[in-house]
Amino acid sequence: MEIPRGSLQTQTFYEQVGGEETFRRLVHRFYQGVAEDPVLRPMYPEEDLGPAEERFALFLMQYWGGPRTYSDQRGHPRLRMRHAPFKVDQEAHDAWLKHMRVAVESLELPTELETQLWDYLIYAAGSMINSAD
Repeated sequence: MEIPRGSLQTQTFYEQVGGEETFRRLVHRFYQGVAEDPVLRPMYPEEDLGPAEERFALFLMQYWGGPRTYSDQRGHPRLRMRHAPFKVDQEAHDAWLKHMRVAVESLELPTELETQLWDYLIYAAGSMINSAD
C-alpha cells in the first residue's frame, strides 16, 4: 500500500521527548537545584519557586513545538528583557548550566535528542549573560 504524499506527519521535538510530562520533569528537577543555589536563588524574588517553574516549563514546551500557552499568557518571550533586572554573569551562567545538566541527564533521553536539547540550553544560557563580572 502506498501512503499518499504529504500524509506523514513529522513529530516535533516536544513529541519526540515525551511532551508535557518530560518538560515538567526537566524543569522541576532544575528548580530543585536552583532552590539550594546561593547564586541563583536570589534571582527569584517569589518565596515559592512554583510560578517561575510553571513559566519556564510553558516556555520550553512552546519553544520545542508544544502548546502556545506561554505566549497566550505572557506574550512574546523577550527573554533578555525579562532577565535584564538580574545580574547574569559567568558565575550565574555556570550555576544555571550545572543544575540544568543534572536535570537533562535525569530524563535519560536518547543521545541525539539529549544533544539537541543540551546544545540549545548552552546557547540560551550564554545569551542571557548581561554582566562581565
